[in-house]
Amino acid sequence: MRNLYAPWRMEYIAGPAPAGCLFCRAREAPSSDDADNLVVHRDPEALVIMNRYPYNSGHLMVAPRHHTGSLTGLDDPATLALWGLVRRALEVLRELMAPEGFNVGVNEGRAAGAGIPDHVHVHVVPRWNGDTNFMPVVGEVKVVNEHLRRTWERLTAAFAPPA
Repeated sequence: MRNLYAPWRMEYIAGPAPAGCLFCRAREAPSSDDADNLVVHRDPEALVIMNRYPYNSGHLMVAPRHHTGSLTGLDDPATLALWGLVRRALEVLRELMAPEGFNVGVNEGRAAGAGIPDHVHVHVVPRWNGDTNFMPVVGEVKVVNEHLRRTWERLTAAFAPPA
């Protein structure tokens, strides 16, 4: 068996796990920390964050600012803002990365696969024909072809309003 070198994961594996909710920590952090927190866009009701352990390059999570584990915990303006940012994420990713499709979904509750069950969020994952090839199927390894920081730079620029 071959080894895949990914030393940045040791911090996550060895812990300690940061206290509190990932999305709330990012929301409360100053925007000067957005690169470290992988926040690519903020608006008054929701924020867009890159997944630190993506299924594919460009894997985004759109989360409401309100801490709730369920979509039913959001009022109408927050729900509209959340789905508006999901639509914007699709537009940005389509323009920037030219995917051939997307997976867009919500895992509500741990039993449904939510890794962060206490703060509902929407995954937006760009997909390309052949992106599920022998590496993840046979080798049980996912290849992400661009450094997270470079993807963050490109996505942040793409989400920025025109000058």
